[in-house]
Amino acid sequence: MNRRDFFKFGAAAAAAAAVGRTVRAAEMPGFGPGAPAPQNNQIWLMTSAFPGESFEDVLKRAKSVGAQGLELCVFRRDSDRKDHTATHLDYETFDLAAAQKVVRRCNEEGLRVSVGAYDNLIGGDSQETNQNHILKLIRIAALLGGNDNDVVCGSFVGYDHVLGRQDRGFEKNLEKFKKVFQPILNYAKDLGVTVCVENCPMEGWQPATAPDCYNNLPGCLAARKLMYAILDDDSALQETYDPSHDIWQHIDPSDVIEAMDFRKLRRIHIKGTRNYPTSADSIHWGRLFPEQVVDAKLAKKAGVPIAANEWARLNYEPRLPGFGGSDSCDWTKFLQTLMQKGYKNPFVIENEGCNSSHTGNMGATLQGFRATILNTAPVVWKLGKDGFAYDASGLKPMKAPKKDLPVVTMKDLA
Repeated sequence: MNRRDFFKFGAAAAAAAAVGRTVRAAEMPGFGPGAPAPQNNQIWLMTSAFPGESFEDVLKRAKSVGAQGLELCVFRRDSDRKDHTATHLDYETFDLAAAQKVVRRCNEEGLRVSVGAYDNLIGGDSQETNQNHILKLIRIAALLGGNDNDVVCGSFVGYDHVLGRQDRGFEKNLEKFKKVFQPILNYAKDLGVTVCVENCPMEGWQPATAPDCYNNLPGCLAARKLMYAILDDDSALQETYDPSHDIWQHIDPSDVIEAMDFRKLRRIHIKGTRNYPTSADSIHWGRLFPEQVVDAKLAKKAGVPIAANEWARLNYEPRLPGFGGSDSCDWTKFLQTLMQKGYKNPFVIENEGCNSSHTGNMGATLQGFRATILNTAPVVWKLGKDGFAYDASGLKPMKAPKKDLPVVTMKDLA
């Protein structure tokens, strides 16, 4: 903005203030006639940042930072995973009474919810256990009203590395995806629930010594398009898109939004990424393939850096937009692209910030959430007397559940 525009806007603001009128967004630099209209999207929190807390605890967290909803993480308690352990609903005992309580409390607090667990459903030793767990979450989503209440079930697909290392291994994973997921999706459809798969490649799901790091089938746009095409019925499958995972793959998320089937976009995970293309690791190993690991003594003798752990092979850092500086995503462009295409669904902040949730400090965790909401607000919310704010005037109460459902397993669906 040049000095002339600055003083022009200042004069407009002063004149408006003199007559008690709020300055319209179109009168503000950056919000001119070409800017897309806000869609009044809700901004939610993903509860993975609050392990060990209760459902009531995370309701309070959402209210405290000005969020409108929660993606409730419901990970298996018996999982051997260390990165995600939050479980904010009791999936073993969840019934109609529990669902009625959740809906009642959400309506009382003016919040909305979905559920999710992100595990490998088509590979690894726990794949069958994970498949049965996601069926429990689909049932929970249905008890909470499913599509009628915009309660979806978030999930990964995963990857079978044994098949993946064979000739045509990727295609064999597509075929296994269909075999495993079609009955899951048919079950979800019967219950009026949508399963939303996320695009994280889960690059740290193998040891740092593994030759590759593609560990979740929908980790690129081509895979997701092929997934829809190979299914007999894809109507219960949609996407949770996280732009951060494409940023470290050197892809502009706005280009992905333009190239995807936009009708399939149900959720956006807000998480940033700061790439480090000039780090010693990047210079030595490049940024096309994951950093490899060799004998530490040999690496030291050669003066070659090696990855410190399985998640440090691609030389980037998780960030939250607007908290502690910039990252490598053009958030204005990305958010405006979504507004231009008419995206009206929730944004869900996934807090994995190195300077926020990963500090282990709750104050920093909540600061990160607040900063991300404020960073997002000017593009997705209208300007009112109190600034950019979500308009809850049209928010309808969640419908109360009335019918219990039996627990099913993959064997029941065979």
